[in-house]
Amino acid sequence: MSTPPRPRWCSARSSSRNLDGVAGTIAAFGTFAAGFLIRPLGGIVFGHLGDRIGRKTVLSLTLILMGVASTLIGVVPSYAAIGAAAPILLTLLRLVQGFGAGAEYAGAVITTAENSPTKRRGFYTALPYTGVSIGLLISTAAMSAVSNLPDEALMSWGWRIPFLASAVIAIVGIFLRFRLLETPVFEEAKKHGALTKVPFVELWKHSRRELLCCWGARLGDNSLAYSFESFVVVYVTTTLGLPKQMILNGVFVAGIVAIVTVPLFGAVSDRVGRRIVYAGGAIASAAFAFPFFFLMDTESTVLIWLAVIVAAGVFKSAMTGAQAVFFVELFPARYRYSGFAIGREVTSPIAGGLTPLAATALFAAVGAVWPVALYLMALCAITAASVLLAPETRKAELGVVGEQQASVPQS
Repeated sequence: MSTPPRPRWCSARSSSRNLDGVAGTIAAFGTFAAGFLIRPLGGIVFGHLGDRIGRKTVLSLTLILMGVASTLIGVVPSYAAIGAAAPILLTLLRLVQGFGAGAEYAGAVITTAENSPTKRRGFYTALPYTGVSIGLLISTAAMSAVSNLPDEALMSWGWRIPFLASAVIAIVGIFLRFRLLETPVFEEAKKHGALTKVPFVELWKHSRRELLCCWGARLGDNSLAYSFESFVVVYVTTTLGLPKQMILNGVFVAGIVAIVTVPLFGAVSDRVGRRIVYAGGAIASAAFAFPFFFLMDTESTVLIWLAVIVAAGVFKSAMTGAQAVFFVELFPARYRYSGFAIGREVTSPIAGGLTPLAATALFAAVGAVWPVALYLMALCAITAASVLLAPETRKAELGVVGEQQASVPQS
C-alpha cells in the first residue's frame, strides 16, 4: 500500500529560505520534525478507533488525511505572497500528515497479519513495508527530477510537483481500501463481544512490558531511516561537496534492495524467530556506524553506495522485516491496533523527527561525525536490549477470542 511522499526537503524552500548554513538546515529539519510530534496522538486516537470500529475504516481514514495534507502542501502560497503564514501553513499541514501517519502503517500491517497463515505471517506482514520502500523510490525519483530544474523554477513551482502528484497515489489507495473486507479476527472479536471500551487502559494495564519494549525497539531502525533520508544527504552534499544526485542514486538503489530484503528477513523470522532477526539487525547496525561514516568520507561513489546499501538495505531491513509481525503478535486482538500504533509511534518524535536535528547539531558542535555515529550506536543498542527483553512471539495465535498475551509461546 502506497503512502504520499514525505516532505524531506521542500520545507527548506519555504520556511527556512532566509537562513544560511547550519541554522537553515536545523530550521528545515525542524519543520520536518513537526509531523513526528503529532504522531503519538494519531496513534492513540486512531488506535482506539481501530480497536473499536474496525481496521478497514481507520485504514481508509488515515490515508485520506495523509493524502489531502500532502496535496495541499503543494499549493501552499509562497513566502513572498503571504509572508510568515506560509511556513505556518506548511507546519500545520505537516501536523495533519503526521496525525494520519500515526496509525497508517499499523493498520496496513494488522490487516495483513490478521489475514495471513501463522507459518508465513512474518513474510506477509513485512510486505506492507515494500509499499513504503516503493514510496521512497518514487519520492526520491521525483526529487531528483525536479532538482535538475533551474533554481528559480525549482524555488517557485518545481518543488510543488511531487506533492501534487501524490494526490493520484492517494486516490488509488483510497479506492483500493474501500474495497477491502474487515479482517476475520476483528469480526470474530465483534461477534463474541470481545471488544474493549477503552483499549489504551487495557493496553497499559495488561501489556505494559510489551509496550515499553516496543518503544525501545523502535529507536534504532527509525533513527537510521531518517539519518539516511535526511542528514546523510545533507552531509554528503554540503560537507563533502559531492553531487546530490550521487547520494540520491545510492539511496534509490538501497530502496530497491530493501524491497527484496525486508520480506526476506520477515520470512527468516518465520523460521528462526522474531527476536534473533530484529536484535541481530540492531547489533549489526551499531557495529557498522563508524565504518559507515568512514566509507562516506572516502568520497568514493562506489564505497558510499556500498555503505548506504549495507546499512539501509541489509542491516536496517533486518529490523524492519521482523518488526511488523513482532509488534502485531505482542498484543491480543482487543487492543492490538492501539498497542501497535502507540508502541510504534510514541518514540517517532525522538528517533525519527529529532535524529536529523540531533545529528546536525552534534556535527556542528564538534565538527566531526563521530558523535553522530555514537548517537546512532546508542539508539541501536537500546533497540537490541529492548527486543531481547521481550518474549518470543513466533508461534502466537492472533484470532483466539479471549486469548491470553499473544507473546507467551517461546521458541
